[in-house]
Amino acid sequence: MELTVIQKVTVYALPIIFAITVHEAAHGYAAKHFGDLTAYNQNRISLNPLRHIDPIGTIVLPALTVLLGGILFGWAKPVPVNFMNLRHPKKDMLWVAAAGPLSNLIMAIFWTILFGRSAYFPESMSLFIQQMGVAGISINLSLMVLNLIPLPPLDGGRIAVSLLPNHLAHKYAQIERYGFLILIILLMTHILDLIIFPLIQISQSLIYWIFA
Repeated sequence: MELTVIQKVTVYALPIIFAITVHEAAHGYAAKHFGDLTAYNQNRISLNPLRHIDPIGTIVLPALTVLLGGILFGWAKPVPVNFMNLRHPKKDMLWVAAAGPLSNLIMAIFWTILFGRSAYFPESMSLFIQQMGVAGISINLSLMVLNLIPLPPLDGGRIAVSLLPNHLAHKYAQIERYGFLILIILLMTHILDLIIFPLIQISQSLIYWIFA
């Protein structure tokens, strides 16, 4: 049984929207937990995708990367975080930054469990659930690995700044103004493929082995 056109679109659309949305919401929840109410006061701590969707970053660009077969790349409207409002700004920055990739890992595990249970669904839904599970795993692991690259303003960059000694952290944080341009160049030249794809494959194999 083949999937309908709507089902084929949904197979990727739902995992992408929720992967990016939950990623941003996780930053907001973590920031609130550690003392920064900026996102809370702006009503951005929400799992409602409409509060986080960026038309280009959440829909158009991820769709293009999926169609072209590259590394999934996209973004939601960034949840505002004022790190100076955190109780321990430098230390707590690590946890706020790590919350995003961690949420993607949790969602990848969820999709793996769903994939492994797809045979229990009615035959008319089984293939749809299975393919959406595969897409959800791939999308979330791609976002997790990409965001853990130690390049500000990615989450991995903020984690690196948090871990470095103060004098090095300040210098390293200055890279952020060029970070997005550097990332685009690395993606367009496929240099990141050599690092990211093996890490995604290893992560995927481990998750399948443990949870599927």
